[in-house]
Amino acid sequence: VTTFKMPDDFGSVLDKQVIGPTTENLIKSDFPVQSFKPKVQIPLQGLPGQCSRKIEVERRRQLYLSFDIAQLLASEGIDSNQLMPRHHDTDNMPTIEEKKDPVFPIYLPLKIFDNDEYDCRTPEEWISLGLEPGSHDRKPVPGKALLPTDDVLGHEDPKSQKLIYKWIDVGVLDYDKETELYLVHKTDKNGLVRDEEGRPILNGGITPEG
Repeated sequence: VTTFKMPDDFGSVLDKQVIGPTTENLIKSDFPVQSFKPKVQIPLQGLPGQCSRKIEVERRRQLYLSFDIAQLLASEGIDSNQLMPRHHDTDNMPTIEEKKDPVFPIYLPLKIFDNDEYDCRTPEEWISLGLEPGSHDRKPVPGKALLPTDDVLGHEDPKSQKLIYKWIDVGVLDYDKETELYLVHKTDKNGLVRDEEGRPILNGGITPEG
């Protein structure tokens, strides 16, 4: 009878029994699976011989994941760090002779050039991607945002000449209709969206206490 005695650390015994490769997603993420799926205009039931909806969704998902906005802009000769307007430094302004053309510092915000005419989803639809079936908690939605690498100075003076702006992986938490701005939170080194205590940020960061 002692042969069938259960070991105390039964969980560790199971972890050591690695039989072979698995299709299980072992990568921990704070983002819902459906938030990575692109929107396609294909019927659920297709004709025989046509590309099915699932295959087209997976193809586009892999295609969009291969894109990098920083590389796409750099290929067009655009420096992402120069997209954010800064305070004018009149003492170190380059002359026309140095640049060989008139110098006009960037002073227009990106919001002026924003156009949602070709967006496939409304802001509310983007935020709703954080809702998983059967759950009342809304998770963050993955995205990229042009943010300063220095968080402290970035909040104090977003137009400081000392700041360096880069495209950073973020979790989109909420959307403000009045200002038409998204609330985002930088991901940590593991790609997770956590608060200062290491807890997942849910429902836009609103706690039961408000």
